[in-house]
Amino acid sequence: MDTGIWLNELFRAIDSMSTKGFADFLTEDVKFQFGNTPPIRGRAAVEATVEGFFRSISALRHTVQTHWTSGNTVICRGTVCYRRLDGSEVSVPFANITERTGEQIHDYRIFVDISPLSSQR
Repeated sequence: MDTGIWLNELFRAIDSMSTKGFADFLTEDVKFQFGNTPPIRGRAAVEATVEGFFRSISALRHTVQTHWTSGNTVICRGTVCYRRLDGSEVSVPFANITERTGEQIHDYRIFVDISPLSSQR
């Protein structure tokens, strides 16, 4: 599948806050790291973590500005806009590195500073 199409489908699942849709992109033994949190291993553990994060916000929206592919590695960068539970929004830059096995991700690293999400407006 074309990398741009694959990324659009991945972020569509994430932005719809579909934990199952997102997890379908992951291998059973995925390694996942979000920001400076410790890495998580395994699809079920990632699903639980992501579900908890989705409950802490009311919406999110990614805008991918560019992406690169090298072998099975896809790197992308852009902006993510989070809507807090109180309805206010904050946007921050992000960069992701994914390593794929076929169309699924076996290593997913998200580089983002979400501290503004919990900061007072």
